[in-house]
Amino acid sequence: MQVAKEELEGNKVELRVEIEKEKVNDALEKAYRKVVKDIEIPGFRKGKVPRRVLEARFGKEVLHQDAFDILAPEAYSNAVKTAEIEPIAQPVVNDFYISEDEAATFTAVVEVKPEVELGQYTDLNLEREEVEIGDEDLEEALKKLQDQHSQLETTERDTVEKGDFAIIDFEGFLDGEEVPGASAEEYTLEIGSGSFVPGFEEQLISRKIGEEFEIKVLFPEDYQSEELAGQEVVFKVEIKEIKVKEEPELNDDFAKDVSDFETIDEFREDIEKRL
Repeated sequence: MQVAKEELEGNKVELRVEIEKEKVNDALEKAYRKVVKDIEIPGFRKGKVPRRVLEARFGKEVLHQDAFDILAPEAYSNAVKTAEIEPIAQPVVNDFYISEDEAATFTAVVEVKPEVELGQYTDLNLEREEVEIGDEDLEEALKKLQDQHSQLETTERDTVEKGDFAIIDFEGFLDGEEVPGASAEEYTLEIGSGSFVPGFEEQLISRKIGEEFEIKVLFPEDYQSEELAGQEVVFKVEIKEIKVKEEPELNDDFAKDVSDFETIDEFREDIEKRL
């Protein structure tokens, strides 16, 4: 196999590859054995059509693509090694030529690792910035962990309050027509999270479990859906359940559950070191 390399702009290299005719003939024979399995010609059993008959009927080109697909992966891999390049993307293969008793050729353009010339960096003087971790930083980190390991529990209250997680069914209507994608069942919504259209969550406060009601929401002018931007949508809502977030206590049991430490003091000390 012969390989010619040309460096192009943009960290790209073009490889012009030539494959020996012996390998071409072998690939054509393998392609014939693959293709003939699905060929039916009157006078021959399926899969038993001789190659000369197959090529006479469909043309010799019928085997060329399959033969090239057999040759190309190994040829490209060997070409990369011969050219001593490090590709960082898949190649674009062009201009492939293949014919029996002749060498096959193709070109492959591929992006390679760029060569970087480093400037002077060994004499730089840097000062390490001292980081001070205070009690507030430590408590914030613990609070995040506490929140991550919280669970939602059903509350005995039957009225929605800010901070609750309301389980709701809702449907949105614009001019009396249902809005596609604006409905859900058993949807969990944190009241006060601001995750819904402004004005929606606030109107759920003080509503009771089992209550079915309508609320009106004016969508912002810059809303991503042009159909809803600046429009007033009516939502039919039912409160199915109310849940609250139960945070675990910051004690030794918590430390054992979320870390490899036995006590909360050891866990605090480890968090402080990592911070």
